[in-house]
Amino acid sequence: MDVSTGIEHGGRVEKLPYLTLVLAFALIYVPRMFVLRAQAKEPGGLDNAHPRAQQAKLTGLGARAQGAHMNGFESFAPFAAGVLACELARVDVTVTGYLGVAFVAARSVYVALYLGNVPTARTAVWMVGFAAVIALLLRPLLA
Repeated sequence: MDVSTGIEHGGRVEKLPYLTLVLAFALIYVPRMFVLRAQAKEPGGLDNAHPRAQQAKLTGLGARAQGAHMNGFESFAPFAAGVLACELARVDVTVTGYLGVAFVAARSVYVALYLGNVPTARTAVWMVGFAAVIALLLRPLLA
């Protein structure tokens, strides 16, 4: 048992930050399925020779899905850095896990709101995820 956290090594809570990393990474690709569907509906179907040019021409749901997909990449790197910094600094894994869950939950809602074209609520939910990332990045400094 880790005396500083009270968590047994190999326990479920200890693995939660790593699970949130996997889930956050997977969430990047949920909107991608909508992008591929929109591309396939374009005249001539999916342009695998010039997919980015075709994606740039998408409108409506396809364009929003592409935006959500790209934002997933933008948000994942700081989140992963925060989780890994907490792990390296050996700060309380329970709080790290809960912050990871908050980020994944916010990202899940964010994607749904992006796809559903609800921009104001989407921005508010983005801020929740961003706050979780800031907390993760600051925890090793404040421990």
